[in-house]
Amino acid sequence: MWPQGAIFVALPLLGPILVWLLAPHRMSGWCDNLRKLPWCPPHKILLLVWTAIYCVMGYASYLVWKDLGGGFGRHLALPLGLYAVQLAISWTVLTLFFAAHTPGLALLHLLLLYGLVVTTALIWHPINKLAALLLLPYLAWLTVSASITYRLWRDSLCPDHQPQPEEEKSD
Repeated sequence: MWPQGAIFVALPLLGPILVWLLAPHRMSGWCDNLRKLPWCPPHKILLLVWTAIYCVMGYASYLVWKDLGGGFGRHLALPLGLYAVQLAISWTVLTLFFAAHTPGLALLHLLLLYGLVVTTALIWHPINKLAALLLLPYLAWLTVSASITYRLWRDSLCPDHQPQPEEEKSD
């Protein structure tokens, strides 16, 4: 597996690292200031899960690359090209959400990303079943991310729509 596997595992981490390097001052307090969703994990957990998912995605792409004989031939264009596109869209989502603070645009990109990941998994399945299965946690995480992003987008559009604490009735 070494060194190609390590490169495939590390490659997906370049996007989040670049987002963090280019906009650390914009990321630090923004999520903490948003209305906290009771089911939303803390900011550090979000980053940890994204990191783990990116590493698993990288390993899955390595499995596909290896099973197709390695190298950079035409036979790799569709399975790894589609992966590269969904990886770029994923990095765009991180940029839109954490650096640009535009949850509406991030949500649109998340929906596109969901379709791309499903398509990638379907194309990878005949090549390497494990690689396709390794994308399932990513799909689950995209579902969580999309629900958080939708809620933040909705609350930013309609601040009056946020639930208000109930007042106690006095007899």
